[in-house]
Amino acid sequence: MNTQTIVTPSGERLVILPETDYNRLLEAVEDAADIAAGDEVLRKLSAGEEELLPSEFVDRLLAGESPLRLWREHRRLTSAALAEKAEVAQSYISEIETGKKEGGLKTMKKLADALGIGLEDLV
Repeated sequence: MNTQTIVTPSGERLVILPETDYNRLLEAVEDAADIAAGDEVLRKLSAGEEELLPSEFVDRLLAGESPLRLWREHRRLTSAALAEKAEVAQSYISEIETGKKEGGLKTMKKLADALGIGLEDLV
């Protein structure tokens, strides 16, 4: 790396380097940040704080399907099993999944807890 150091009148030391060297440094910083982010994801996966979802799940979610239905199916629960686990009427779950009702915050929290996900994953 070909650098030059200059000192300003106030005594501040500045380093001048070629633009290609500067760009390589920026890339190295970005790579380090990407590696750290990847390591954090692996840590969370190992700790059970995150989970991988199949692409079909994501595709269906992006297509506008009910997050509640997708998570229920992903957890391999029937609506009856989820209703019992969350202490919510099965008919209400059906209405939420079909878009007939939005579901109140308290109910959605109970459903999220029963599915082992955050409320933000349902709303």
